[in-house]
Amino acid sequence: MKQFDVIIIGASAAGLMCAIEAGKRHRKVVVLDHTNKVGKKILMSGGGRCNFTNYYTSPENYISHNPHFCKSALSRYTQWDFIALVEKHSVPYHEKTLGQLFCDHKSKDIVNILLSECESANVVIRLNTDIHNIEPLEAGYHLTTSNEIYQCESLVIATGGLSIPTLGATPFGYKVAEQFGLNIWQTSAGLVPFTLHLEDKERFASLSGVSVYSTATSESGDTFAENLLFTHRGLSGPAILQISSYWHPGEYIEINLLPNINILDALETYKQKHPKVQLKTFLSEHLPKRLLAVFLSNSLLDAPIKSLNKTDLALLTQQLQSWKIKPNGTEGYRTAEVTLGGVDCNEISSKTMEANNAKGLYFIGEVLDVSGWLGGYNFQWAWASGWCAGQVV
Repeated sequence: MKQFDVIIIGASAAGLMCAIEAGKRHRKVVVLDHTNKVGKKILMSGGGRCNFTNYYTSPENYISHNPHFCKSALSRYTQWDFIALVEKHSVPYHEKTLGQLFCDHKSKDIVNILLSECESANVVIRLNTDIHNIEPLEAGYHLTTSNEIYQCESLVIATGGLSIPTLGATPFGYKVAEQFGLNIWQTSAGLVPFTLHLEDKERFASLSGVSVYSTATSESGDTFAENLLFTHRGLSGPAILQISSYWHPGEYIEINLLPNINILDALETYKQKHPKVQLKTFLSEHLPKRLLAVFLSNSLLDAPIKSLNKTDLALLTQQLQSWKIKPNGTEGYRTAEVTLGGVDCNEISSKTMEANNAKGLYFIGEVLDVSGWLGGYNFQWAWASGWCAGQVV
């Protein structure tokens, strides 16, 4: 029998942060994980450079059935706190776009920070450990694992969601929540590419690899302005990943491929100087020719600007600035960066992350019904929620 003050299940961003903070309080802490490596999602994130937080983090960047839940944690452990930790360890970083912070070198630098802090706080980490059974005690929990039997006062679930199963994602955290009577909001893939219906997939097949700055808008009116990428499966890129978290099956999304100009006004101005120039000459200054050939007919593209009538202009606007498309679905958890839904935040204390009706049981990170935008927001939620639990476990 191994006795610990705190057992954290999941060597994740949230789990390691919680372990560090609990260890600093001289709590005897062990982190258990069923995989063979610490922080797998950290290592693969941001193209291998880990988008570890965002300068502009605020509660408005998160999706939850309880939108107020994340406010306490995010205000108590901010992006500036994690940046200070990165700077303490002299890890160089840079802002890419929109406040997104990346390591200059590699994601392992973030994992090394966490492991160094864990070592300083005397945290024990046990990998390749499957949890077979969890039983509540009068004051704590009894765990049977593939390697040892454990007891603890505080049990923290930091096992994440269902995103990217190849990294070890499982529904374990949800099963624990259900075991203790907590409500679970239905989960779905978020920050994920769209797949297209066969007709659209064939229409856009030649555009695979083409990327254009666009705005994507959901039926509910949420809008994101970033790059859109055509792929051999459908649509991807930051604008699409962002809007996917607000999309529901059967809905359209509306895409503006020229968000920075009013095409009719721009054409009118251009026509004053170049009335005989073909439409494609004007449009190719703004969009790739391959894309134009798919969206507009050759006869329209070859037409002199001065010859365009109201019908032509209406078609032009509709195709390029208010293109509506109904995705077939998404690529699912296989490529999703986050899991929407999860453990109901109404069942959890926003200050401590403890389950209201299960003393000593805590849930942190992605397993909760809190999902951030693309751009470092989900890591900041992991750091903040882990830090909060670490103050009390």
